[in-house]
Amino acid sequence: MATNKVERLMNLVICLLSTSQYLSADHIRSSVIGYQDSKSTEAFNRMFERDKNELRDLGIPVETGRTSGFTVVDGYRINRSEYELPDISLDPDEAAAVALAAALWDSPELAASSHSALMKLRAAGVQMESAFDENSTAIHSSTPQGIGSPAVLGSLLSALDESRPVRFEHRPGPTSPHVTRTVEPWGVVTHLGRWYLVGHDRDREQTRTYRLTRILSVTPFGKVGELTRPTNIDLRQIVADAVDRSGPVVTARVWVAENRAAGLRRIATSAEPGTHAGRAGSILNISMKSTDGLTRQVLAAGTEALVLEPPELRDNVISELTILSEAGE
Repeated sequence: MATNKVERLMNLVICLLSTSQYLSADHIRSSVIGYQDSKSTEAFNRMFERDKNELRDLGIPVETGRTSGFTVVDGYRINRSEYELPDISLDPDEAAAVALAAALWDSPELAASSHSALMKLRAAGVQMESAFDENSTAIHSSTPQGIGSPAVLGSLLSALDESRPVRFEHRPGPTSPHVTRTVEPWGVVTHLGRWYLVGHDRDREQTRTYRLTRILSVTPFGKVGELTRPTNIDLRQIVADAVDRSGPVVTARVWVAENRAAGLRRIATSAEPGTHAGRAGSILNISMKSTDGLTRQVLAAGTEALVLEPPELRDNVISELTILSEAGE
């Protein structure tokens, strides 16, 4: 049975790597499985010439020369120092990316491959655990915090790859009920250890972010390629603007009923007596660094809280309440 071309090339590479001497064509023909199939010297020479050129085209350094004191004819070998990869050197960000990739692969199907890759990197001298500065969070090869269900991530990445919209169940806050969202996905990014979907919410006609840990049962729909992602957008900045607590501070004024909404009262910087619709309560001044975050807290208080200002926070709460109401009909 004839040896196929790929196997013959692999046999040739192994042979030429296994020696520091230059091997003659005759020696290669007799020792490399696959060349015995050639019916004549001319046929072997043509086959061998094609194989050498193909290996060189692939970047494998097949050298021609003579081993001093052994032969007077040209021979061949692979320069091992040029063939082998150089020592691996990763900067902290690159090492973090490799470790994070391994963490994402920590599933029954991929765990063995990811752990093997990390072991090889450590064997090559890359200290994965020390590749983070004091301001970074060490990443280990286990499922990362804040990523949620692997099935959710897989469905979102598939929809992004196919440029299709998605429909999923999303919980706005830790204690809120799940609400169906219809979104044109733009990307999935990480921020402060959490993973977020960024996209255009068709229900609210707004750019929105969704924490992956609060998403259930993602279903892509529509035709492949029907969406076009906007150009010149910074997904990370969109997420940072929505959730980063280091952004500009805006003072929100929220009325809360007397002896109610303890969570909002705890984060208020000041309070003054106030009434609403004849109910006694307090008007809280709250330093708002995240519209979405404060929206969730107001929604959690239900009828015991009312946003007075700013308008964008009030509109956000009204939008969420409208969607919750429609979902309950």
